[in-house]
Amino acid sequence: MAEQLWKGRFSKAVDSRVNDFNSSIRFDARMIEQDIQGSIVHSEMLGRQGIISAQDVEQIHAGLASILKDLRSGALEIDPAAEDVHTFVEQTLTARVGDAGKRLHTGRSRNDQVALDIRLYLRQASAGLQQQLRELIETLCCQAEQGAGYVMPGYTHLQRAQPVTFGHQLMAYAWMLLRDLGRLRDATARMDAECPLGSGALAGTTYPLDRFYTAAELGFDAPCGNSIDGVSDRDFCIELTGAMATCMMHLSRLSEEIILWCSWEFKFIELDDAFTTGSSIMPQKKNPDVTELIRGKTGRVYGDLNTLLVMMKGIPLAYDKDMQEDKEAVFDAVDTLSLCLKTITPMLATMTPLPDNMRRAAAKGFINATDCADYLTKKGMPFRDAYKCTGTMVGACIDAGKTLEELTLEEFRSYSPLFDEDIYEAIDLTRCCEGRTSYGGPTKASVLRQVADVRQKLKETGGHSHE
Repeated sequence: MAEQLWKGRFSKAVDSRVNDFNSSIRFDARMIEQDIQGSIVHSEMLGRQGIISAQDVEQIHAGLASILKDLRSGALEIDPAAEDVHTFVEQTLTARVGDAGKRLHTGRSRNDQVALDIRLYLRQASAGLQQQLRELIETLCCQAEQGAGYVMPGYTHLQRAQPVTFGHQLMAYAWMLLRDLGRLRDATARMDAECPLGSGALAGTTYPLDRFYTAAELGFDAPCGNSIDGVSDRDFCIELTGAMATCMMHLSRLSEEIILWCSWEFKFIELDDAFTTGSSIMPQKKNPDVTELIRGKTGRVYGDLNTLLVMMKGIPLAYDKDMQEDKEAVFDAVDTLSLCLKTITPMLATMTPLPDNMRRAAAKGFINATDCADYLTKKGMPFRDAYKCTGTMVGACIDAGKTLEELTLEEFRSYSPLFDEDIYEAIDLTRCCEGRTSYGGPTKASVLRQVADVRQKLKETGGHSHE
């Protein structure tokens, strides 16, 4: 069993069950590179300030470099009996370089150490998620370009409502995900504004630390302005997880659309065989399991966010052990979102749109009824009368199994003498779509402009200062 760093105060060994309950090594081990990074900068600062000797700094750096090298090569494995990753690194370092390793912790506490490590880890994780999101948005843009002229029914209440295009529908999600990208960037920028290192356990230290040096070296704007705040809040975890939960919500909505679209009832798209599964007893089945899992995993990330909020809501200043629960929740949210993005992007890239089916559904949905009413209004009929007349026509078409386009001119004129040959042009689905020229609308030109705008925004926001 690894030795506790705090054993000096105690005359009796801690019960093994408490050790197991207290240990966080099984989940905070993933922060080991960030822990080493922070320790290198901290020890460098201690040397610059004359708090430890240059020889100590040299030995500490060499020892930490050897630990990192051996971890990456597999020559060193993390001891599962260690209380936490910080203990493991310090004890391994001391075993390798002797007393110099014992001086590493001068002027800091595990409280500010873990507050730093989790920020450094989440910064890197956020950068990875942002890159995955950018790839998904670009995939949606590519599919939207291809489907910019594919007329399909737009829905409200899951009822066919007005004509849109497949590209228009996909770009709605591209804009949502672009905002998610912004939320991740904003949350990360706020997290990077303040460095907790040097806050100590809560009240700073008597050593003459240069907190501005460590903050700058670690990529932060400045040190935390209040040492208690530096170690006792996890709002940055909550904010980042909130952004991830919102992104999962958007992925879940997109997944639900995909599930509907690839069903036989819609059949607007065909998913590639590599991203579907079959049934053990029904040979005809082709199941969209990827999207169903994303829909299910969304609740998991919501749970992670709720865990963090409830964990923090009632604890007094400064650090409390409750806060150890932050890592499992935020790490699970990162892992879940990353896995979903990793899977949905190639699934969307390889899906095949079926525009003929989309157009047939649009025709059968009477989604050009509004355009028919507008036609009569432009001919002089009051809108409410035009609305009632068109509704009557739609009801008769449903009874007769016809669409509006299939009515003869004589049939049109039986409802109103205002109808003329140009009615067929007015209710043509493509023309109905192309006539909606307001900014952000479904026309082919609008969709292509949206694609260009989104790509420009991706370009403008490309990169991160700490990537």
